[in-house]
Order: sequence, then structure tokens, then C-alpha cells
Amino acid sequence: MNSLVGVGGFLDLWYDLITPHTGGIRLDIDQRVFLRSISRFTSTYGVFPRGFGKTMIQVMSMYHTAIFFPDIDIAMSAQTKENASFLLEEKHKEILKFYPLLSNEITKASFPKDNAEVIFTSGGSVGILANHPNTKGARKKRLNIEEAALLNNALFKEVLEPIPNVPRRTIGEKCLISPEEMNGQINFFTTSGFRGTDEWLRSISMVKEMVELKGKMVLGSDWQLAVHYGRGETKSQILAKRDDPTTSQVSWDQNYCSKWVGAVDGALVNINKVMDLRNLPKPKFKNDKNSEIIISMDVARSENKSNNQSSIAVLEIKRNTKGNIVKVLLINLINLQTGLTFTAQTVELKRIKIKYNAKIAVIDENGIGKGICDEALKDTIDPLTNESLGCWNTINNEQEPECQNSESCLYALHSQGINSDIIINFIDMIESQKLQLLEKKQINNSESDLDNLLPHIQTDLLVEEIANLKLKKLNSGKYTVEQVTKRIDKDRYSALAYGLYYIKQYENQVEDSDYDFVFTYS
Repeated sequence: MNSLVGVGGFLDLWYDLITPHTGGIRLDIDQRVFLRSISRFTSTYGVFPRGFGKTMIQVMSMYHTAIFFPDIDIAMSAQTKENASFLLEEKHKEILKFYPLLSNEITKASFPKDNAEVIFTSGGSVGILANHPNTKGARKKRLNIEEAALLNNALFKEVLEPIPNVPRRTIGEKCLISPEEMNGQINFFTTSGFRGTDEWLRSISMVKEMVELKGKMVLGSDWQLAVHYGRGETKSQILAKRDDPTTSQVSWDQNYCSKWVGAVDGALVNINKVMDLRNLPKPKFKNDKNSEIIISMDVARSENKSNNQSSIAVLEIKRNTKGNIVKVLLINLINLQTGLTFTAQTVELKRIKIKYNAKIAVIDENGIGKGICDEALKDTIDPLTNESLGCWNTINNEQEPECQNSESCLYALHSQGINSDIIINFIDMIESQKLQLLEKKQINNSESDLDNLLPHIQTDLLVEEIANLKLKKLNSGKYTVEQVTKRIDKDRYSALAYGLYYIKQYENQVEDSDYDFVFTYS
């Protein structure tokens, strides 16, 4: 029986044997299938919703493997080592609580911020890695990848795939490599991401390999399976999140319905390339060292009143010594409160302009955007301080401001007629990798600095909007964009696209150069 539940792929039966009479947990059918799949296939791809318990199951499988395979080294990787360490520590505590006998198999468990490790009496160990180029050269016997949907294939091929290349040898006299052991095993666990990404394609490919009996397994479910077995939140609690106006449709589909969302055929841009642009470590909340800042605003016109928010993109321009623009950094993305009047929105816009010492504010004056442009030409008083926020003048039309000698800093964008040019320029900024976005942040319970997190979250929503857009060619030969689903607005995309168009047309007047430019982001 011991060999059967040990290395025979019946991990759930072994955990049944060490389950205490009181205080433990009883594994459900889906959890048992999950555990057995991890132990029996060379690669398992699991797509599960928030609260399903996928991380705990994979850690349980790693602990079992470390106990029954002497001297094996296994790693769990996440976006950062800090996040991986947090996940491993949390699940370690849960597992020892439910299966206290496991403590007899552990000689050391340490969880520093970026180097967590659990060592077993067998000599096996479970550690952490980051899904990052710095991990290149690391070697483990097996690898479990967390939040795989955020991977790109180049990083996987160059950094992660080689990690388990060296197989484990037995500790007997002959030190053999067992042909029956899952040497080189790489598992992928994630909530769903965007259609058309490398990981979406990988999951599709693995489904085909599963059908062809090539040693692959793909598992998944939506939120209803865990609820059926009484795990995590109740049905009413989860449905309340769906009905919460702050929950986007994409967020609901990905985090709870396990749907890969977005356009595939005719997508505006390759979403993989957008995700590759997410490499800025932190936002900026003010101008530093005389940075060159442009802000651009899309005034809300959504039919979805609960999400009717204007968006303001804060863009920092980086030039080489010859004056050429080499990078445009989206250092902050701000959504204004729902239902603000034109006057109140103008107050917020001018506050942001002053905070960043922005040289130009770009506003789409089509439709209701005209109301913001008109308010900006007045002397605006801050209702909190009773101080003047200034009176602006436009740089591209003859409309008179309320005050003489007003600052010429307003570009009233008339997008009608140039929308195709705006779209083409946006695509070019993505393809040329001139645009840089804030990196994806894994939010956990230890995260307390909400102000620093919000720009990252807004960038997540921007990516959702971009993924929801399809490029359509009109009979005139020009281009427009269409939303795959109308429930997802495009205000953030529009604010960004308007700012990028202005920068391309009016700030990049120096002739192109091959001059290399290196800058540091502080």
C-alpha cells in the first residue's frame, strides 16, 4: 500500500492516510483528479478561478514528491520571488494545519522575502523562482509555474523551459536515472488570460496533445465547481462580485468564469506585444528632474452609467541627445469619479497638470469633450483651497480664453477625420516598442499601499480594453476600431491613443536617428 500511494500516482490516498480524525480536510473528487494528474503526466495545464484552491493542491503535490523522491529539487515560480515566497508560506501553514504529521518529514522551513525554501528529511527540497530573465541558469528537477497566463513564449523558451533539463538520479549504489520518473516535468497553473496570447495557444496545443495521448493533461473549471463542493465563498457572495459595478466584465470572465477573453481574428494589436511593454516598476505621482510630461484626456461618453468615467493618461517623453523621441512612458493612468460635472472634471485635470508640470494637455473636443475645453479656457478656482488653478489658452485654434496672457497649453484634438491616423500611430507605438507600461502587480493580502497599486490596476484595465478591440477597414480605405463586447469601454485606450498621436505629430519633429539611448527609471 505504501508504494501504491507513494510513487504510484495516488497522492490523494496517501493524504487520506495522514489525515487527522479532527481538524483536517477531506479532499473532493475534483481535487483528487487534480492531484493524480500532476503526478502522472509530464505536463499539466490547470485553468481555475480565484478561490478554487489550485495553489494549495500544487504545493501538496510538491511536498509529496519531495518526501518520496530523495534529493529532488522542485520549484514553484511566480511573477516575482516575493510573490512566490508569499504563496509558498501561506500554503505551507495551511497544509501543516490540515496534515500535522507532515512536520515529521520537514527538517527546515524558511520564508525570507525572496528566497523561501522547505527541506525534507529525504533530502528533497521545495523552493521558489521568478518568471524573470534573472532566473536564467537556475536548475531544478521539476517546475510548477504560477499565473502562467502572464508568460510570453520567448521568456519561457529562454529562461524557464531549460530549468528542469537535468534529471534526478537515484541515491542507490548505481545512481541511475529512472525512465519511469517525471523528469523535466513542467506544470502550468493560472487563471485565464487573453485569447491570442502565447499561453492561450499553449493550452490549445496541449489539449490536442492530450487527445493524442502524448503525456499532457489540461484541466479547468469555473467558479461553480468549488461552490458545489462548499469550498471558498458562497454562490451569493461570488454573484455579488459579478453585479458589483466596480467589477469589469473581463475581470469577471477571467477570474471566475475561466474564459480566455479578447479578440483573435482582426485584433487591433498582438496582445503579447502589449504585455511585453509592461516593464515599468512603479508609477510617478509628480514631475521629477524636469521631466517632459504630456497629459491627455478622453471625456466619458459610455452608455454604461456605472462605468461612465473620464480617463487621463500621464505620458513622459524620453529623448536621446539629438532630441529624437525613443520612449514614451505611461507613468500614470487616472480615472475620474463617476458623474462629475464639466467644471469638476476640469478642476481635476488642472490639478494633475500642475502636479506633473505638464507642458501640454490634450483633450478630444468632439462631442461632450467640447464642454471640458470650454471650461479649461476659464480661470478655474480650486474649491478646496480657493486658489486659482490657472486659465488655459489653446495652441491650435483661435478660441479666446477668459483671461489675457493665459498659458498656451491646451491642444483641442478634433479626432473626427483623423481617427484612422490615431489608430495607425497607436499600432506603430506598440510594434516599435516605443511605448512602455507599468508592470503587472500581483495583489495579495499583505499589500497595503493602495495609492501605489492603483496605477498598476488601471493599466490592467487598459490592457483589457485593448484586448477587446478589433481593427476594421472601411470602404474608404481608412481604419476604425470595434469593441468585441460593448460592456467593456475604451476610455483608457482613447486617452492613451490621443496623447500618443499628439506626441508623434508635434513633439517628434527632429529627424530620426539611429543614436542609441539608455535611461534609468527612478
